[in-house]
Amino acid sequence: MARIRIALAILALPVMFVALAPLGVSARESRDAFAEARAAFLRSYEQAEKSAEPQQPDSETLRTYPLYPYLQAARIRRSLASVAAAEAAAVDERAHTFVTYYEGEPVGRNVRRFWLESLAKRNRWELFLDQYRANVADDALQCMYFTARIELGRTEDLALDVAAQWLTPRSLPDCRRAFDWLREQRHLTPALIEQRVRRALEANNVSFARQIAAMRPDAQAAPFRQWADLLQHPRREIDALIANPARTVSDEALLAGWSRLARADRDAAMARFQRLIAARKLTEQAASPYALALALPLAWSRRSEALEYFSMVQPHDLDDYALEWRARAALWAQDWELASASIAAMSEELRMHARWRYWAGRAAERRGDRQLARQLYESVLPDDNFYSIMAAARLERAVEPHPKTLVRDQTQLRRIEQLPEFVRARELVLSDLHMLANAEWAHGYERLAPAERGQTVHLAAQWGWYNQAIATATRAGVFYDYELLYPRPYEKEVRTAAKLAALDPELIYSVMRQESLFRSNAVSSAGARGLLQLLPETARRTARAWKRPAPSAHSLLDPRVNVPLGAAHLRELLDRFDGQTIVALAGYNAGPGAVRRWLPSEPIEPDVWIENIPYNETRNYVQRILWHNVVFGWLRTGEAQPAVHWLAHVQPEGEKRLVVGD
Repeated sequence: MARIRIALAILALPVMFVALAPLGVSARESRDAFAEARAAFLRSYEQAEKSAEPQQPDSETLRTYPLYPYLQAARIRRSLASVAAAEAAAVDERAHTFVTYYEGEPVGRNVRRFWLESLAKRNRWELFLDQYRANVADDALQCMYFTARIELGRTEDLALDVAAQWLTPRSLPDCRRAFDWLREQRHLTPALIEQRVRRALEANNVSFARQIAAMRPDAQAAPFRQWADLLQHPRREIDALIANPARTVSDEALLAGWSRLARADRDAAMARFQRLIAARKLTEQAASPYALALALPLAWSRRSEALEYFSMVQPHDLDDYALEWRARAALWAQDWELASASIAAMSEELRMHARWRYWAGRAAERRGDRQLARQLYESVLPDDNFYSIMAAARLERAVEPHPKTLVRDQTQLRRIEQLPEFVRARELVLSDLHMLANAEWAHGYERLAPAERGQTVHLAAQWGWYNQAIATATRAGVFYDYELLYPRPYEKEVRTAAKLAALDPELIYSVMRQESLFRSNAVSSAGARGLLQLLPETARRTARAWKRPAPSAHSLLDPRVNVPLGAAHLRELLDRFDGQTIVALAGYNAGPGAVRRWLPSEPIEPDVWIENIPYNETRNYVQRILWHNVVFGWLRTGEAQPAVHWLAHVQPEGEKRLVVGD
């Protein structure tokens, strides 16, 4: 009888297909086709957060709306969150019906995850195992799966899977039952315990490492406690090891503590380097990793001593990452021979990147080989990135992008936009349910033939879902259709902000593209909000300074509020750093305090300064915005963009700007 009831319930569910208006219909007209149903859905969806049962029967309009299954899912989740024992069977049957019908669909996977969590809390292990699917499981659900098998005695071949999960270098509370079982079965060996401690220490999860190490006898745990001490108190522990050369310490623990000291206090590490080498009787080979561990943070800090320590590093310890930073340190010190040698030692794959071809050209030019320099600069021009700008400037040329149009196939587009997954994705976007929209979009994208996937870039752009258009273009390997990938929405707000802050609209658009990909309701993990990703405190401070109304966190998602305040903040940074655009942009990303520390003591060429920004994120941020600025300028004028002005030297704070050739 249960199967019959489930089958009848499935028949009552809506078919998830509703045709969209054709491509020729405007976006507003197309949205209006679902306006009434969407409004009803949003009211009911909000109500479902409070009550699993609707206050009145759902209308036919709502039941045939493409997102109706998401309303059903919300009600099921609400029922599961507060299920009473007397109602449990009915709620489980409802969830079972739903996930069976929507098996493989994002909405079904979402409900299945929530249902499995509920079943585990209620110890419904038999049903849990029946409904468990590995493709919906995160670490917590996988741990519940282990518990279910243990409780039901289905433990054949389980030990290997639990042991693999045990090696996770962080706490997994849901796995406590499985780990206890592993110990009871004598499969939690000393080797497994020590392996997890090592992984936790390598992940810098020191407190957790101590907790796991305590499972071993004191003598076996002692080396791990020493390793943890070296991570938590590196100066104290390094000094103790220098003072007591006979004290035993593992090489990996000593290097980990030394690396922590070098990052935290460069001067303290330099003062102790030779004493540590002497006390521990390290050969040149053995001392090499310690020299590298100090050279890297010195290079990040643009300290001249970096090259001294790099000179002590053996070639076999210089991987690509180390060679990049040795090259950067050499550039900062104007040691062009070492820069060239560092580039030559890189792997071929890295050496052929535009970044290092450009710098090989710069090194060749400084060594007097102008022909080789010109050849290398010419090779960088078609790459369409920051280094193309710099290469063009060195060649005294304007920069012109190399567009490659993604052909628009109307027949394919018409078919794709009618597919249920994409119908739902658009409606979820319009309902401001972006995480669900992304899941539907990814589901639809994967189900398309490879030859069709590029057309979805056109579709997302057509809807004004620009962040998805750009993300999908990257996934599809579409990078150079600039008309498609560099839209200019919010024109009124940008014009107003440009006038307020005396900025070029292209610069505002460039920051907007990099910060939010034009998503007005974007919120970062750090709490930055809106198109120009303003932290609420920064926005309030800027508003006070510019005598504008104090914004709320919610109002920062309004382009009319966010864009002018973001532009004003950028203007403040420009004024603070004497009109130096690249410095202001770095400050917008990393904060003005960090950028002030990065300013040189004397004028330095801008490409060298940017290359030595220690934060990879900020370096890439500045470089990408400069390229965006070129593209937006080219799109506006249709002309190649001048590049030589980007060669203005970066100045110490408060000094006059110097341009190459002055």
